[in-house]
This record gives sequence, structure tokens and C-alpha cells, in this order.
Amino acid sequence: MTQLESAKKDKISEEMVMVAKKEGLDPSYILEGVKSGHIVIPCNSLRHTERICGIGKGLKTKVNANVGTSQDLPDQEEAINKMRVAIEAGADAVMDLSTGEGIATIRKNMLKDCPVPFGTVPIYEAACKAIDREGAIRGLTADDIFDAISAQARDGVDFMTIHSGITFASIERLKQQNRLINIVSRGGAFLAEWILLNDTENPLFERFDEVLDIARKYDITISLGDGMRPGTIADATDRPQIQELILLGELAKKAKDAGVQVMIEGPGHIPIDQIEANVLLEKRLCDGAPFYVLGPLVTDVAPGYDHITAAIGGAIAAMAGADFLCYVTPSEHLSIPSIEDVKDGVIASRIAAHAADIAKGVKGALDWDIAISGARKALDWNKQIELSIDKEKASLYRKRHNPKSEDVCTMCSDYCSIKNLNKLDLIRNS
Repeated sequence: MTQLESAKKDKISEEMVMVAKKEGLDPSYILEGVKSGHIVIPCNSLRHTERICGIGKGLKTKVNANVGTSQDLPDQEEAINKMRVAIEAGADAVMDLSTGEGIATIRKNMLKDCPVPFGTVPIYEAACKAIDREGAIRGLTADDIFDAISAQARDGVDFMTIHSGITFASIERLKQQNRLINIVSRGGAFLAEWILLNDTENPLFERFDEVLDIARKYDITISLGDGMRPGTIADATDRPQIQELILLGELAKKAKDAGVQVMIEGPGHIPIDQIEANVLLEKRLCDGAPFYVLGPLVTDVAPGYDHITAAIGGAIAAMAGADFLCYVTPSEHLSIPSIEDVKDGVIASRIAAHAADIAKGVKGALDWDIAISGARKALDWNKQIELSIDKEKASLYRKRHNPKSEDVCTMCSDYCSIKNLNKLDLIRNS
């Protein structure tokens, strides 16, 4: 029985209790959220997820980190280390986007060592195998795609990106749009190329019921992929993107009716003034399903700093109601991320998520800020560092120079406003 099927029967699962405890909420709230489709709990029935989490309305905004190998950098050990670093930095979930040699092997090895929800994009494995076998994407078969989904489900994958929105109709709309950049989704591009070369409809759309059968069997959360997401802010909120979103809303309803948990993936690149509208559209068209956004990046001019452009967009999107932020690293658009890039990307997204949670009034969010501010007022540097989102970096900066006095820093020294006003006790607690 899936989490959604349990909720429909008003049965509070063990996982719902765990999520409620983690969020400081009543289990009945989680049950109602899962029942309505406004909350998902990614947890494959074959795998024990140590740090289970809920994603959706009223919960803390969650952060995902993408890791994996590529053809140019197939080092599996390094990819696994990146996963560990991402989790240590506070990622709530990870996705394996490997396209290098041995995709099945690295997935299984990652799953053995992953305490958080684990996601994949099955079309990657299916496409890479077909290209290795046939020499071109054209040789991919529908069975290849469904074999990849089934194998990954049996391995214990908790959530999967499924690109069912790339269809003949959406490709035709794309042709008419005259975008600056056509398709930047790798899964979307694989399927669009395959559809055009074979003049055949997308099996993930045409045989969506079979996708749901597999997902229901293992209680996999379907993450409906935005294959038509804009890859530049000049293309944001255009007809191909919105047409696909309408279709994803219809497929999401089909999934929920079948007892399968579902969330919706979103852009991408969006100028600041369009972010709130994009979130509102997703919530309206997809009946409040959790919204999973990549960033979004609010400008295209900052290669090397896109963890910052994404954090700006992520904070605004989450404040508007997005539920799940996919991190973006400093190396986005330039190269596969290093271990340091992975950490920087997770921290940036976590800052965005927390800032939004304060604005949304998520339970307990402001308490963290009050606690660290109390330590700052007391000039308790050790506690301030302990409460920092990145303790290692905070400690490094604290130790970088030796202050004249231990109770101040080298920025203000003896002119520290907090220290001097504390002496005068101008503000008394009532």
C-alpha cells in the first residue's frame, strides 16, 4: 500500500509519524496533506530511508542535490564522495544523474550509503545504453525505457523524474515558438530527438498507466519532469512551457487517482518578476501538487556564481509556495561540479529555503534566527558558530585574524556596538 493509498483510508503510516515529528506538526496534518496530494513522502517500499522527509504545503522547504558521473568524468568514487558531502552539508535528498560508464553500479553503491530520499532520471540510463548499443538515440526502444524504470524501482529508488510532457504536440508548439534556446532538459532533449527521428509518440506519455503501475508497486514518488523548461530568462513563461505544465497537471491527477504520489518539476530560468506567477500557475493547474524548481536562476550573466543567482530565485519561489529546491552549483553551465561546488550549492539553496520558511511562517523557522542572534548579543562566539548553517566556514573566518579581545571580532574591535551597549545595559528585559 502506498503512502497515498494509506492516507485515502485515513491510516496514519509510520512514515507520516516520522515526518510529523521532524516538522513539529500533528500526524493528522501530514495525513491530510498526503491525502490531498499537497504533501509527498518519497520512500520506496523496498528501502529503509533513515532520514525520511516530507515535501509540500506547510512543511519546511526541502533541498535536493544532483550528483553523478559524466562521460568525461566517470569517477564513481568521487561521485559518491560528492553525495556524502551534499548530505553532510544538509541536503534533504539527492539525485543520481550519472551518464558515465556503469550507471547501474554507481546507483546501487550510492543507495547503500544514502540515508536520505534518493532520486533518478531513468531516461538517462535507457538512452545511454541504447546509444552504446546502437550508436545513436534512434535505436532506443520503449522496452528499454520501462526496463530502466523497473530496474531502478527494484534497486530502491524513492523518486523518479519522468518526462511524460514531451509529446508530438509540445514539440510542434516549440517549433512555432522560436525560442532563443530550444530544449535544455537533458531528458527532454533525449526524448524530443527520439520522437522526431522515429516519428513515434513518447512512450512515457502514451503508456503512462504502465509507469503508474510500477510506481504504485514500489511506492515511488513520480516527479513529472519539465522537459520544456526555459534555459534562458528570455524564454521564460512561454507557450511550450505552459502547455507542458497543463499536461503535467492532467497526468498528476491521473497519478493521484491511481494512488501514486506525484510532484511537479519547474523551471529553470525565470526573471524575478515572473517567479510568483509561475508558482501560482503550477499550484492552480496541478491541484496544489508539490512544486520542485531548479533554482530558479534570475539572470543568465553570472557563470561561476549561479549558486547565487539560483539562491535569489529559490528564496522568492519558495516564499511564493514552491516546496522543493534543486540546488545549483557555481559550476552550472560550465562543468561538472567539484566537491567544493557541491557543498557551496547545497548551502546556498539551504539559505534560500530557510529565508523563505521565515517569510512563510513555517513552524520553528524563526527560532533558529532568534537563537543565533541571542548568541551574538551575548558575544558567545562558540555558540554562534555552532548555530551557523556552515559551522566550518564560520569557524574559519573567526580564526582568520586574532582580535585584541576574545569577546569581539576584528571588524569593529573595541568599537563593537553590541559590547559597548551591553555595558550600558540600555535595553533591559522586562
